[in-house]
Amino acid sequence: MTKGKPHDLTAKVKEQREIYDTSERYEIIEGIRYEFLSSPKYVHQKILTNFYLAFHAPCSQDGEILLAPMDVHFDDENIVQPDIIFIANENLHIIRDGFVFGVPDLLVEILSDSTGRRDKTIKKSLYEKHGVKEYWLADPIYRTVDQFVLESGKYRLEATLIETDTLHSHAVPCLVIDLGAIFPEDYRQ
Repeated sequence: MTKGKPHDLTAKVKEQREIYDTSERYEIIEGIRYEFLSSPKYVHQKILTNFYLAFHAPCSQDGEILLAPMDVHFDDENIVQPDIIFIANENLHIIRDGFVFGVPDLLVEILSDSTGRRDKTIKKSLYEKHGVKEYWLADPIYRTVDQFVLESGKYRLEATLIETDTLHSHAVPCLVIDLGAIFPEDYRQ
């Protein structure tokens, strides 16, 4: 048995961020790759959490509620990661091999500096083209939700709701959400 310096149990190893093998996050829309430039801010994640809680209690028996990052494959040229995905029980067959291959019933995007423009334009058009029945755009700054409903293959702006309103989903009847519970009071930016 050798005597030596006792092992210091309090010694710490500084981890280097570049060592980690983090998978790339990106979307492909109409064959064009779009990178996610940064991770979401606190307010984005808080709204995402609050939406999940609002979905879960009334709708967990009616379908699957998924949160980003989760790939939705519309086809080989269009693979996106919406913030919230709802798939009704009768459409659960689109979940295969660990991913979504097909059209969810409802998608939600929470606007951010890096993706807001894309969410309002090309992703809205993509979701419309592929037949997503309902699409919501949540704006953390103005504390609003734009609710788009698919009618005859085109999105119609059903409502722009503020935090004192109640959102009633057309595509997912179990969803009735008090938007006051969605937007956090403390932004912690």
